Amino acid sequence: MAPGRGAPQCPCGRIAGGVLVEGKLSVVACTLVAMRKWLPLTAICIGTFMLLVDVTIVNVALPDIARDLGTSFAQLQWVVDVYALALAALVLGAGSLADLYGRRRLYLIGLVVFALSSLACGLAPDAGWLIAARGVQGVGGAIMFATTIALINTSYEGRDRGTAFGIWGAVLGAAAALGPILGGALTELDWRWIFYVNLPVTVLAVVMTLVAVQEARQPGAPRPDVPGIALFSLGAGAVVYGLVRAAAEGWATGTSWGPVVGGLAVLVLWVLVELRRPAPMLDVRLFAGRSFSGIMLAAFVLNGAAFALLVYTSLWLQSIGGLSPLQAGCVFIPLSVVSFVAAAAGGRFLQTQPPRFVLGGGLLLIGAGCLLMTLVDADSTWRVLVAGLAVLGLGVGVANPTLASAALAAVPRERSGMASGAVNTARQIGFAVGVSVLGTVFATGASSALRDAGSPDPSGLATALSAGQAPVILGEAEPQARAGLAETLAGGYAAGLDGVFLAAGLSALAGGVLVLLLVRAAPPGAATPPARAPEAAAAH
Repeated sequence: MAPGRGAPQCPCGRIAGGVLVEGKLSVVACTLVAMRKWLPLTAICIGTFMLLVDVTIVNVALPDIARDLGTSFAQLQWVVDVYALALAALVLGAGSLADLYGRRRLYLIGLVVFALSSLACGLAPDAGWLIAARGVQGVGGAIMFATTIALINTSYEGRDRGTAFGIWGAVLGAAAALGPILGGALTELDWRWIFYVNLPVTVLAVVMTLVAVQEARQPGAPRPDVPGIALFSLGAGAVVYGLVRAAAEGWATGTSWGPVVGGLAVLVLWVLVELRRPAPMLDVRLFAGRSFSGIMLAAFVLNGAAFALLVYTSLWLQSIGGLSPLQAGCVFIPLSVVSFVAAAAGGRFLQTQPPRFVLGGGLLLIGAGCLLMTLVDADSTWRVLVAGLAVLGLGVGVANPTLASAALAAVPRERSGMASGAVNTARQIGFAVGVSVLGTVFATGASSALRDAGSPDPSGLATALSAGQAPVILGEAEPQARAGLAETLAGGYAAGLDGVFLAAGLSALAGGVLVLLLVRAAPPGAATPPARAPEAAAAH
């Protein structure tokens, strides 16, 4: 029957298979067509959600990991940092490989690497094994992350593409916020399940990708910038290594400041090399633009201030507050819910506003939220964090969705993919540096408080506290001394955590002011010339 006034109409405006199916079958057929249309996005979002959740999912599991594997403070930091560092260092180079050899192919390779390394993490017999496996997991995550924007770009057009990017952006925000909650729930079973759960999810993503995602590559794509990738990885890794050593051992020895100085020198060399490369992993000349530099600063500070502090907060909630992993994860619900609601409700409006106000305002809110949490003291419970986490979540929800689109709007069209990758790199470097710098702040504050309390070994005790060892220390003490020791430990941890919140808050406030002064880019949602259209982005 030809479609007419009295004929049953296709709900999606199409005729399934070229023949209009009568009655209810029409609805079913068209629903299937619509579902198939969004299968590529579903496959991409599953992988994206999984790799970003794994940035923060380990936070709540750290006390159980420390107890089970006997990890030191530095090793705990590396369990968190090495994943973010690998993700940051390789995402731009992996994008070049995807352009050259095929984005779907690289996405599938990333999924397989991620799954195998997740299995290795779950089976880890010691801290060294776990750290190495987390590094490989970061490699897989970088390969996946580098292909996502390009895959969405080639899978959708017009209004569908805008819808797809909006959903993908919401997934990004939800992943970082939900990590601690999911980690707490899975750690109730066993901390190893935070890694085992990736296996069935990866299988689903692989199957959906093979079925629904079409291969795409960039004609004439340049070869990966191997010297640039190697120098950036070495320099950033050395800086973070030195900061981690400083948090555990102080700055008195060359083993702390030596790697930092050496890493910075390598990064200077990296800049010089990139300036001479015909196809660099990152065109450092982009930083000559005030807006681009301000947006990269916003990405760096946002993750460094808003998410790095969760590592030390999770340890406090469990080792001092006595909460279970699930209870500790639930404490972060205000952060998760408020950030998601703010991003979802205000996303369309915020995309039409000048990015300096959106990003700068979001960072100022993050700073205010961190400062609200400095009310913590030796007698505090988890309730002291609720208001601060909610305000912090509001700041994340305001700023986070605008970062990528603002970066794309601040650069020429031919650099849009590079700008997108640079945002992701800045985010993860900010997180890795934040964890290590806040570790030094924590150790300094806790040591000072423990020294004032008359502890015979304040530095050693502060290091043990930061590794989640408070229950072990109390268990080994004489019964009659435990009450006083528990008060001392609570006071020491509270002092260190107070310093963490203060440092994160001040850095976010400073970052917000700098962003307000630097960024002058047009609103991402405003009409832009074709040479700067954000939708033209392709992962590089």
